[in-house]
Amino acid sequence: MPSGACCGNSATKHHTIQLITKETPMSQSIYTNVNVSGMTCGHCVSSVSEELESLNGVENVAVDLNPGGLSTVTITSTKELSPSEIGEAVAEAGYLVVANEA
Repeated sequence: MPSGACCGNSATKHHTIQLITKETPMSQSIYTNVNVSGMTCGHCVSSVSEELESLNGVENVAVDLNPGGLSTVTITSTKELSPSEIGEAVAEAGYLVVANEA
């Protein structure tokens, strides 16, 4: 297993995600796309999803798992989520968040 993955034996995990938020016109839902590196399995997906779903306003979390590459996480919420909110939730799951500053 790759070192640092949630299923590996490494105690220290360093993962990055990029944050992209857009509000869909004529809709009350806000979709936030997060690219996560280092997720390798369903346990990784469950850990990140559970923490994100605990945030106020989150309606749904969908993950397109790409083991060994960037996995896309789409968060559907009723309010805009701050990078710090998302970062804290993902950190609680054992990942490091890096916001895209584009």
